[in-house]
Amino acid sequence: MIDFAFLTDTFLKLSAALPVTLGLFISAFLCGGVLAVGILALRMSRWRLLSAFARGYILVFRGSPLMIQLFLIYYGLGQFGVIRHSLFWPFLREPFTCAVLALSLCTAAYTAEILRGALLAVPPGQVEAGMACGMSRGLLLRRIIAPVMLRYALPAYSTEAILLVKSTALASLVTVWDVTGVAQQIIQRTYRTMEVFLCAAAIYLILNFIIVQLYALLERRLTPVHKPEKKPLPAAKPIPGGK
Repeated sequence: MIDFAFLTDTFLKLSAALPVTLGLFISAFLCGGVLAVGILALRMSRWRLLSAFARGYILVFRGSPLMIQLFLIYYGLGQFGVIRHSLFWPFLREPFTCAVLALSLCTAAYTAEILRGALLAVPPGQVEAGMACGMSRGLLLRRIIAPVMLRYALPAYSTEAILLVKSTALASLVTVWDVTGVAQQIIQRTYRTMEVFLCAAAIYLILNFIIVQLYALLERRLTPVHKPEKKPLPAAKPIPGGK
């Protein structure tokens, strides 16, 4: 028999931890996006040293598991005396901050490659047309390159956002009590794994559905609508023998 009372109570308890999950996601999403723009600039730089640094960064954070990156940041940074006696230590010793840092560094590597692919897909003719109109580099980037690049990047970027939401579940490994962390606490008390994880999966599913709808709305807003031209009706042909 399905225990609806237990499912309802569990769902409400897990929903109470949703602000922590949203805090992890939003913080990592914003910080990772800003960092990705910087990595993209280095990646596209003409200076080989800067480009090589960006390539190495992307290789390391895309090629190693996020869980190991999280453990290295949470457990590893405290082993350096320079960090323990720095101004950043009050923040870096907090599990939430370490989780946000690990998620931001990882998603920045993926986002930088997504943006690079979108940048390379911008039609050169549009850029040349803007330059022919006398646009400056800043105006060209703001009016032509950035909107077109964002439009091309949205499908892959939405996937990265969904993966980032699911990756926040790893924060429970460093005692961040998000939805997954609270679910593990409930399982330790009740030993009802199936019901608890079903409620947690439902919360993540609802959250990802909302994100997909927001990206779809943004994609529709950025997609130009071409209205069909109204062709004039052909003139009526005279009827042979008519008056």
